[in-house]
Amino acid sequence: MVALARWALAALWIWASQAGAALVVTDDAGQRLSFAQPPQRIVSLLPSLTEVVCALERCHLLVGVDRYSNYPESVRSLPQMGGGLDPNIEAIVARRPDVVLAAVNSRFADRLRALGIRVLLLDPQNHADVRRILDTLGTLLAVPDAKRVWREIEAAMAAAARSIQPNARAARVYFEVGAGPFAASEASFIGETLTILGVRNTVPARLGSFPLLNPEYVVQANPDVILIAQSDAPGLASRPGWSRVRAVREGRVCALGRAESDLLVRPGPRMAQAAQVLADCINAKAP
Repeated sequence: MVALARWALAALWIWASQAGAALVVTDDAGQRLSFAQPPQRIVSLLPSLTEVVCALERCHLLVGVDRYSNYPESVRSLPQMGGGLDPNIEAIVARRPDVVLAAVNSRFADRLRALGIRVLLLDPQNHADVRRILDTLGTLLAVPDAKRVWREIEAAMAAAARSIQPNARAARVYFEVGAGPFAASEASFIGETLTILGVRNTVPARLGSFPLLNPEYVVQANPDVILIAQSDAPGLASRPGWSRVRAVREGRVCALGRAESDLLVRPGPRMAQAAQVLADCINAKAP
């Protein structure tokens, strides 16, 4: 039945294309883009968008990615187009893309449009954004069962939540996304995942998604569990006052390697895997 439904949707798309119907999508900057057929050559300049394309089983359409796109393994061999903020325009043009996927805050979109290249600007900031972007790219790429991907994400996050041990549900968690310190608050997509897991975030939504904190704030918040990049973990106790923080004093710190950090800080289809990494850390470190 599922195979039949997929065939019917594909047939409907072919019929619409032959009838001259245009495919129109609206990006997160409010731009309406019209395509005669689904793009066959895609350049992605944001790792989370690269992962969405591949989650929709259209990885084979990618002809170039940004320097930070490294998942799945197959994209590592694709030509790199620079970074999302400093792309190599000449290299992008040379790849002859039907569409370029980029972040809303990208400053180069007008240059590419002037060269006749369509740019779809997307802004994955929270869970709802990821769901919407899956739908948008599912429509653009003629993926008949795109909504399945989000259903699988939700189901896996619910499973991660069920794995949280009773004692861990009372844990107060601090997630540091970068030196400064910058933290993931309740308003961030990481904070949303922590809420689904049923644990408490020490950084409230009112401070913004990823606020720059006064280090003393963390001392006062006194979290039970800290998640931080492996490279920054050794210096925690030497931060002024942080030796008194319970998580530091009792060794309740998850030091995240590069692969784990990439997984956790990208709002995309691997958020469910990220939820399980968070759950495993909290279960292991909670008092």
